[in-house]
Amino acid sequence: MRWYEWFFPELDIPKLARRIPSHELLITDTTLRDGQQGSRPFSKEECIKLYSILSELDGGSGVIRDIELFPYTSKDREVIRALRDFGTTPNPIGWVRASVEDLKLVKECGLDTTVLLTSVSDYHIHYKLKMSRTEAREKFLSAIREGLRMGLRLKVAMEDITRSDIYGFVLPFIEDILRISEREGGEVSFKISDTLGLALPFPESPLPRGVPRLIRVLIEEIGLRSEQIEFHGHNDFHLVVANHLAAWLYGASVSNCTLMGIGERAGNCPLEAIAIMHSQLSGERKLNLRALSKIIDVFNEMGFRIPEFYPILGENAFKTKAGIHIDGLLKNPAIYLPFDPAIIGRPYSIEISPYSGRSGIIYWLARKLKLKEWENLKEDPRVELAYREMLKIFEEGRTEPLSEGEALSLLKKYFPELSEVAELCR
Repeated sequence: MRWYEWFFPELDIPKLARRIPSHELLITDTTLRDGQQGSRPFSKEECIKLYSILSELDGGSGVIRDIELFPYTSKDREVIRALRDFGTTPNPIGWVRASVEDLKLVKECGLDTTVLLTSVSDYHIHYKLKMSRTEAREKFLSAIREGLRMGLRLKVAMEDITRSDIYGFVLPFIEDILRISEREGGEVSFKISDTLGLALPFPESPLPRGVPRLIRVLIEEIGLRSEQIEFHGHNDFHLVVANHLAAWLYGASVSNCTLMGIGERAGNCPLEAIAIMHSQLSGERKLNLRALSKIIDVFNEMGFRIPEFYPILGENAFKTKAGIHIDGLLKNPAIYLPFDPAIIGRPYSIEISPYSGRSGIIYWLARKLKLKEWENLKEDPRVELAYREMLKIFEEGRTEPLSEGEALSLLKKYFPELSEVAELCR
């Protein structure tokens, strides 16, 4: 096998490394928590549709482990009951502030796990909570203690950790939590929250912003296991996917995401991107990636506008208008496709514009006429005539690519056999 065939199997999802991480790679979802609070309230029916996509994507693999939900409103609680009745993965869990009253709401909803918010930067402690570090730590530890006594599994969310004093506050705080967990006999894990998207994915980046160093400190100096570390990033500086990937590579097991990356401000880590990364990094196709295409329909129904150039799910993600690229697709789709989009339930396509050249016309004809031997079209003088007429349209001021109907109308003048195709399509 040639080296590139291992890293880049033809039309399959490429691999990221020869050495697969030894720790488990898991995904959790916060579309119905951070995604909902950062966009608009979802109806119960919309929540169920989004959950159904996640469940189908997980496909019973258990890779998509949890889905976070608020327990505060009557609708929130109805949604929790509905999702619990599915009896599938991801597992519904709570998301609450560090208060006994909020923890009681989680118990009343019949959930066994919750995220518990603890703010760990001085900006949050001094200006938001108006407390000293000691007061904040005692407030948080008191709630953690009570939550464990209630029998809840806790994910302690370290809010704004990438602006925090790691050695002066965060690490001693985690050690206190671990001592309480040992005394109470409860289970705790830690959610590393890059609340303002300030994290950096580079090994040389210092604390508190450097994700690799932060994850390694938690493992090597505190003794946390990989499965106890969950990374939650924001996309304020366009680095959220890189930061999530760095967290996985340097030892965190869990990646907390939202569908389409919706969330506060510039949003969260897109779950569809991490689903693709999971296949690249693990070397296995555990997730049912064809379910990703269903995200488009549901988000369109909900009134969200998916940007044309959005990776993986945007309309242009697997489309080309460039003649050089189209010529490559004719010869072998692997030349200009990162992977076959059929893997995620999507097609690849072309559009005819001034830059699609003669190859655009040849590709369009070959597809419509279902020609296996398309190379003969290169010598067909009718292609040149159609190409010149197409160019004239754009020279007269046209700026948008030709629609399917316009392309058919133009090319039927020179290829009357397309009329039969048009009749079949009616």
